[in-house]
Amino acid sequence: MSTASYTVVGMTCGHCVNAVTEEVSAVPGVTDVDVDLASGGLTVTSTEPVDDGAVRAAVEEAGYQVAVG
Repeated sequence: MSTASYTVVGMTCGHCVNAVTEEVSAVPGVTDVDVDLASGGLTVTSTEPVDDGAVRAAVEEAGYQVAVG
């Protein structure tokens, strides 16, 4: 099992959280997604290390950005 953490920029409500959760959950290998609206934290759990680019693309597909750095 592997986990990766990101910070999502631009989320303002529960709908935002649901959109990010739905898109990131569709990334191959992802088994769990935890999004914290208050901090913008995104924790992705997967069976093997997940493709960082795929997670970032999924967040962008939901309409948000992953903070750099």
